[in-house]
Amino acid sequence: MEWLNEYHLGGIAIGICTFLIIGLFHPIVVKAEYYWGTRCWWLFLILGIAGMAGTLLVGDILISSLLGVFAFSSFWTIKEIFEQQERVLKGWFPMNPKRKQEYERVRQDKGKA
Repeated sequence: MEWLNEYHLGGIAIGICTFLIIGLFHPIVVKAEYYWGTRCWWLFLILGIAGMAGTLLVGDILISSLLGVFAFSSFWTIKEIFEQQERVLKGWFPMNPKRKQEYERVRQDKGKA
């Protein structure tokens, strides 16, 4: 990875990898909400904390930066999981028929509020 520093490509590499990491999280949000609903938010919390720990433990600036991007993308996914549920309730994304009762319960709770 010394050639990245030699040719001053570290910033470009971080930018490309950041783009790919964020892009990877979109389908993960959709699939996670479809199969597990919002109850999987804690998994992304653990991944975010692990990424933060990794970024503090790794000395290489490129790897440390990418771990930080991964960590905060994981934290952002917690918010997106709940927003994805709202998008499903609006009909913008497919509803998992195996979890139809869960969606109905959420709709009822929203109606009471």
